[in-house]
Amino acid sequence: MNPIFVAIDTPDVHRAAALARDLRGLAGGVKLGLEFFCANGEDGVLRIAEGQLPVFLDLKFHDIPNTVGKAVAAIAHLQPAVLTVHAAGGREMMAAAKAAAPPQTKVVGVTVLTSLDQSDLAATGITGAPDEQVRRLTDLAREAGIDGIVCSGAEVAAAKKAWPDGFFVVPGVRPAGADVGDQKRVATPREALNDGASILVIGRPITDAANPAGAMREIAASLNAEEARYIA
Repeated sequence: MNPIFVAIDTPDVHRAAALARDLRGLAGGVKLGLEFFCANGEDGVLRIAEGQLPVFLDLKFHDIPNTVGKAVAAIAHLQPAVLTVHAAGGREMMAAAKAAAPPQTKVVGVTVLTSLDQSDLAATGITGAPDEQVRRLTDLAREAGIDGIVCSGAEVAAAKKAWPDGFFVVPGVRPAGADVGDQKRVATPREALNDGASILVIGRPITDAANPAGAMREIAASLNAEEARYIA
């Protein structure tokens, strides 16, 4: 699998579709989040899927198990490659999501958002460092029977060690020297892959570039020959 999924965070379906077309054959897939989905719904997702790239639906479901199960069932026909829920929703909620998802969809639990640090967690009543919370939620996700988790590059090595056959999504990935924006826990593409990431989510360094396809090529070139073969 090409490990790079490009986060297309825009309400403009035409811009999103153009980016998906430009990245076909370069990226492993595209990630569509709440901004896109709230603006365009399932019709927008189907429009992007026409670009023939796998679609990662980053909707971060978090509700009671019955509601989450029904929500996942309602979008199952979109056949997402990856789908997110909040691991903090609990074991039963994650299990309900997995039961309702298509067999080929990777259901992953969001642990600690990459925009949060220890002080942010403390403000919500969670004690300890982000890596401690990620470890707790990783164990819970594994027990729930979902496919893996979402965590930052700072925690993925420990998560991989605890869950050798897990599927690990690492957002907040930035090329060396790139603007980190609102991210507080970041890693370079090479660091994240070395530490056990299954897929990398990269957004603004590609989508905000004057030449997104060129930016994608540069990032892929920073990886070793095995990953770089995807852009040959």
